[in-house]
Amino acid sequence: MLDGKIILVDDNEAVLKTLKMILAREFKTLVGVSVPTLLPALLREGDVDIVLLDMNFVTGRQDGSEGLFWLDRIVGRPDPPQVVLITAFGDIELAVSALKRGAADFVVKPWDNEKLVAILQGAFRRRRKVRTEAASMRRISAEEAGRFPFGRVSVKEIRTGVWKTIAGCHFRRIG
Repeated sequence: MLDGKIILVDDNEAVLKTLKMILAREFKTLVGVSVPTLLPALLREGDVDIVLLDMNFVTGRQDGSEGLFWLDRIVGRPDPPQVVLITAFGDIELAVSALKRGAADFVVKPWDNEKLVAILQGAFRRRRKVRTEAASMRRISAEEAGRFPFGRVSVKEIRTGVWKTIAGCHFRRIG
């Protein structure tokens, strides 16, 4: 079992229940919600690894625009979780658009359970790798800050400092 947290967002309660049953053996924490408007509050703590997000919530709309709207909001956050989109009304154009906007993957309903689990496990591994790399970069930056007491200095700041130093010097003419 992976020590990951997944938010499941689908307006169909039967789908949420089914997803929970399938994924409960694979992931430690599953949170199911039927409306995406709860996402900002659920993501606030920064402890979510994956959002499995349905793409259509309003009756009669099947163009995926709602899912793309929420995808943009999620990936625009600092340290965003992986987002896997799921829909019964998918086509290649929608999938390509979702992937270009930052989705980790795209699943069409009805899904294959083994394939869905494999997709989410892959997204989880990518999320953990990104977090590990970010932590390493923060550690390296902190170490560099200790070695360079003035922090990072831009080339422009160095150039300005050099010219000020030169301007403050008194030169005598030789010859």
